[in-house]
Amino acid sequence: MPGKPPKAGGGSVAPSRDEGIKVVATNRKARHEYHIIETYEAGLALLGPEVKSLRAGRVSMAEAYAQVQDEEAFLLQAHISPYDQANRFNADPTRTRKLLMHKREIRRLAGKIQEKGLTLIPLRIYFRKGKAKIEIALARGKKSFDKRAAVARRDAEREMERARARRDD
Repeated sequence: MPGKPPKAGGGSVAPSRDEGIKVVATNRKARHEYHIIETYEAGLALLGPEVKSLRAGRVSMAEAYAQVQDEEAFLLQAHISPYDQANRFNADPTRTRKLLMHKREIRRLAGKIQEKGLTLIPLRIYFRKGKAKIEIALARGKKSFDKRAAVARRDAEREMERARARRDD
């Protein structure tokens, strides 16, 4: 039968979930300050100049958090710098932005946030297929001794890797 020869290994390969993603900003402190319980992907409702600033990487999520109000999710305190060429069309850099999620996801999040000590924090902002997306996490704040233990564990792993590398030489 003419046509393409079968591929070695057989079967099809599922496309990677991260295919076509351009990460704009990550909240590096989040994983240090919080225990991440679950992550969600949401769209971001942005104005035109904000999209241009995002593409230029001019965003800060240091103080940002998400909140559910009246069955709608919002991103608060995320700073998207004004786009220079947009002059009067620029919006307030720290304005509240709507998160685009399914109603059932928002309801589920609202129920979980009611639990003591849980909050929604942004982990990263990226573009997928040309659309601005944000990864938010349901998280619980770490205590200072948890942070110290994590740093000590990381240091111990690094030291073991060094010892292994010296042994292999």
